[in-house]
Amino acid sequence: MKIIVVIFFIIFLLGGCTSSYTWGWYVINPKLDNGYTNIRFLISGLNVTLIISLLSIFFSLIIGFLIALLGLSKNKFLKAFNRTYIEVFRSIPLLVLLLWVYYGLPIVAGISLSSFVAGIVSLSLSDSAFEAEVFRAGIQSIHKGQRDAAQSIGLNKYQAMRLIIFPQALRIILPAIGNQFIYVVKMSSLVSIIGLADLTRKANELVVSVYRPLEIYTFLVIEYLILILIISYLVRKLENKLKN
Repeated sequence: MKIIVVIFFIIFLLGGCTSSYTWGWYVINPKLDNGYTNIRFLISGLNVTLIISLLSIFFSLIIGFLIALLGLSKNKFLKAFNRTYIEVFRSIPLLVLLLWVYYGLPIVAGISLSSFVAGIVSLSLSDSAFEAEVFRAGIQSIHKGQRDAAQSIGLNKYQAMRLIIFPQALRIILPAIGNQFIYVVKMSSLVSIIGLADLTRKANELVVSVYRPLEIYTFLVIEYLILILIISYLVRKLENKLKN
């Protein structure tokens, strides 16, 4: 219900603008054949957006967790690698990293990646730096007494992390991980610049053919808005489930 209200509010707000712009909502009017075809074309990029976002967050969580463990190590070299990795990939803008991976790697290392793989690699590397800090903060927030209790019952470090420390940390960091997933979904729109047919790319292609940019990009805004609201709802449901 909230989603419908938001959509109608946006359309009403835009439709009430006092500018001299003549709106052409017919390009996305589902009652018209062309409008229905345009909507289907725009929505067809949803699969790519979801797949690349899910794969990117999956790999970034794995990489981020491993990098966080290096930062918790007492080895100075591992801690230095953790800090260097985080600072480097947290400092590089995602668009710049995406362009370098797609266009730079073939020249520097002779590695040519498809736009799909390049998008996943760039998003994963960029987000993993933030995930590493999320994991580190969550693990360090667990009281030292929990580790001592694990040792007292004969658990080694791996078992203590898997059975006691990490489950508790996960409940704490889940909201932050959910926020990062939303960030990845939004940032996935940048892969359109290297030709990946996601939601944004589909909108750009349609704008070129129908010459109604404001209407098409408004529909794109609504697409991302609905997608993010659904993800936020699912994350909250998962949070509540873990709390019980």
